[in-house]
Amino acid sequence: MSALTTERSAAGPLALIRSSRVKAPGPRRREATANQLFLIPIIAVFVVLFVIPLGQSFYWSLTDFTGYSTDVNYVGLENYRQIFTDPSMLAGLGFTLLFAISTTVVITALAIPLAVGLNKRFTGRNFVRSLFFFPSVPSLALLGLVWSYILSPLASGVLNQFLAAFGAGPVPWLSDSTLARVSVITVAVWSAVGWHAVLYLAYLQSIPADYYEVATIDGASSMQQFRYITLPQLVPAIIVSQFLLITGGLKVFDLPFTLTKGGPGYSTYTITQSIITSGVGQGRYGLASALAVTFTIAVAAISIAQLLLSRRIERSVL
Repeated sequence: MSALTTERSAAGPLALIRSSRVKAPGPRRREATANQLFLIPIIAVFVVLFVIPLGQSFYWSLTDFTGYSTDVNYVGLENYRQIFTDPSMLAGLGFTLLFAISTTVVITALAIPLAVGLNKRFTGRNFVRSLFFFPSVPSLALLGLVWSYILSPLASGVLNQFLAAFGAGPVPWLSDSTLARVSVITVAVWSAVGWHAVLYLAYLQSIPADYYEVATIDGASSMQQFRYITLPQLVPAIIVSQFLLITGGLKVFDLPFTLTKGGPGYSTYTITQSIITSGVGQGRYGLASALAVTFTIAVAAISIAQLLLSRRIERSVL
C-alpha cells in the first residue's frame, strides 16, 4: 500500500509536467516561430540575388548565347570543354590559385607578429597603427595604377631610378613572368597585412591579462606565452582572416588588371579577368556563363572545406 502510494506520488509530478508540455505550446515555440519568420526576407534576397541568377547562368552556359542575338542554340557541355582546353583560362586558374594561397599564407605569417607588436605600449602607438592600416583604405585598382608607375620596367620607373643611383641597371619588374607574379603578390600583401593585423589586434585585446601574469610567475618565456596563450586564443581570428583572404584572393581582378593587364602573356591572368575579357568582352556570354558557374562551384567547395577544417582545428585547440 505504501509502495503504491510512493510510486503514484513520484509519477505525479512527471505526469503533470508532461501534460503541461503537451497542452501548452509555451513561449519557446512561439519565439522559434517568430525567429523563423525573420528569415523569410533573407531567404527571399538569397533566392533573387543568387539562386535565380546562378540558374540563369547555368542555362546560358549550355548555349551559344552572344548577349545580343535572340537565336540561341543548345551546345551542351561544349563551353565547359573549352574552359579546360583554353590555355589562357588554364593560366588564369593557375595564377588565381597561386595568388589566393600565397597571399593567405604570407599575410597570416606577417599580420600576427605585427599585431603582437602593435599591442604593446610605446610612444605614438595609435599613429603607427593607423600608418599600417592606411594601405587598405584606397581601392586595389588605384593601388595597382600607382604601383605600375613605381614598378615600371623602364629606366624611368621610380624603383629603377632608385636602383640606378647605386649603379644597378633597370629591373624588368612587370615584364618578366616570374617578377610580375611576385610583384602582384607583394603589392597585395603590402595593402592587406595592416588590415588583418588590426583584426588580430582586436582579438589580442580581448585576452585577459591574468593569463600572462600567471605565466610570467610560472617562469614562461615570451615565446612560450605566445605559443600556449596567444596563438590558441587567436584561432577564431585566424579562421575569419583566412576565410576572407581565400575568398577575396579567388575573386581578385582589379589589382592584377591595373598593375600588369594580366601579362606578360598570361602570367598574371585571373579567372575573373577571363570571364570579363574572354567571355563578356568578346560577346561569348555562353562561355562566360560556363566559366562563372564553374568558378562559383569551385569557390563554394573551397570555402566549405576551409570552414569545416577550421572548425575542427578550433575544437581541437580551444
